[in-house]
Amino acid sequence: MGFARACSVALVGVEGVVVEVQADLEPGVAAFTLVGLPDKSLVESRDRVRAAVVNSGAEWPQKKLTVGLSPASVPKGGSGFDLAVACAVLGAAERIDPASIADVVMIGELGLDGRVRPVRGVLPAVLAAAEAGYRQVVVPEQTAGEAALVPGVSVLGVRSLRQLIAVLADESVPEEPPTDRGRPDSMLAGLMVPGAGLGTGLAPLSADGTVHRPDLADVAGQERARRALEVAAAGGHHLLLSGPPGAGKTMLAERITAILPPLSRQESLEVTAVHSVAGILPPGEPLISRAPYCAPHHSATMQSLVGGGNGLPRPGAVSLAHRGVLFLDEAPEFSGRALDALRQPLESGHVVVARAAGVVRLPARFLMVLAANPCPCGRHTLAGAGCECPPSAVRRYQARLSGPLLDRVDLRVEVEPVGRADLMGSGGCGESSEVVAARVREARGRAGERLAGTPWTTNSEVPGHELRTRLVAAPGALMAAERDMERGVLTARGLDRVLRVAWTVADLRGADRPDASDIAVALELRTGIQRGIPMRVGAL
Repeated sequence: MGFARACSVALVGVEGVVVEVQADLEPGVAAFTLVGLPDKSLVESRDRVRAAVVNSGAEWPQKKLTVGLSPASVPKGGSGFDLAVACAVLGAAERIDPASIADVVMIGELGLDGRVRPVRGVLPAVLAAAEAGYRQVVVPEQTAGEAALVPGVSVLGVRSLRQLIAVLADESVPEEPPTDRGRPDSMLAGLMVPGAGLGTGLAPLSADGTVHRPDLADVAGQERARRALEVAAAGGHHLLLSGPPGAGKTMLAERITAILPPLSRQESLEVTAVHSVAGILPPGEPLISRAPYCAPHHSATMQSLVGGGNGLPRPGAVSLAHRGVLFLDEAPEFSGRALDALRQPLESGHVVVARAAGVVRLPARFLMVLAANPCPCGRHTLAGAGCECPPSAVRRYQARLSGPLLDRVDLRVEVEPVGRADLMGSGGCGESSEVVAARVREARGRAGERLAGTPWTTNSEVPGHELRTRLVAAPGALMAAERDMERGVLTARGLDRVLRVAWTVADLRGADRPDASDIAVALELRTGIQRGIPMRVGAL
């Protein structure tokens, strides 16, 4: 009787659970039994592993073989267990030393010819292995760079099962022919889900390592909306752009990622882990350093926004936009259930999806940008434009954005139509994204110094209790906000969000704390009521 074990990782959402793959050989009729709550794709690994072992030059044991995946209570799926199953079987058959694979985590799919194919979710799987105390990982060669992002882990990238057997048996490693040049690498097909990356804003880098981004200087006029965009980027505040069609709402939203600061190391790992599980990592870019941009169509379902799918839920649009921008164009056209499902992630920064197969917690801290027309035809706010929508239709259309959802939006800006002078003349050319991004980085730096030693990094994350007790505004600055709260214009949550925006406005102008003018700007950005304060927050 022979016994051996190896290790692999089962992904539950974007978190991993280390799974011990045990192989047991007993005398009896040759059979292959796989136990441990596997799904259909994992059950099929029996045929893949048998063919890969035989085609790699090793002998398949003609005994009763039982492979157990422990813990058995955790659902397991996917083809990433193939490599660990094959090595456990070979260890039980004494083709390789069982002690050499006992504490090695193996992740990879096996082809029938023995080649090791890459799978999705390598980064979160290696992160889970490192947290569990494992220090040796074997992954497909194509994903070795992604696995090497985890510090303190020794990564071995292999092309085939033959190479891995030779390394474990201390034999000469055979050379594997490279993929045919002049055509796409077919081995990368398992990493990218067709069409899943559309609309995420993560285009692959060009040959010189740069990527083209729309520039804010392309926007003609729209001074107020540009300033609101700057405040949103500096503090991570949610933004609503409302106005007639053709005013530039989508154009403005597409340029917000260009003024966002680069992701930190920890944020990059979080974003890369989500996108690796979803299968939308850009080719040749194992670590995402740019803020993602996700713009789902208004026909998107609630499950596609917050996460769902058969079995355990998969990341939705709110998770793909983690640490980036979620843009909902034509927001009133989204279903009410889909929009109201955004309330929890807007407050908590994560989404908890419960299904029959289990409960999954997915990261979802994003900057939400909504774009909406004033009425079904879009001409309600235009003088002499001939809007024929009855008042009841206008009210129903605007009511599609519920009050609780709008209460979580910090900035609400009316985008006016662009005039001929701004569009055709030189006066409409504003500051470039590079200039605005520099101010945003400086404001984020001031906020980071102030919030050092706290779990928060941006003003939009600071709880209201802290803003009212420790991070207080200048004396007498809150008089206008308190009056609005007494009149019912502001809720308690709204007052907290006004304070957060005021701190961002103060950071943009280099002040130590917000004063009455900063509070007035924040109130105007939230309520839309003119306060007589110039909206030149970034130029002061």
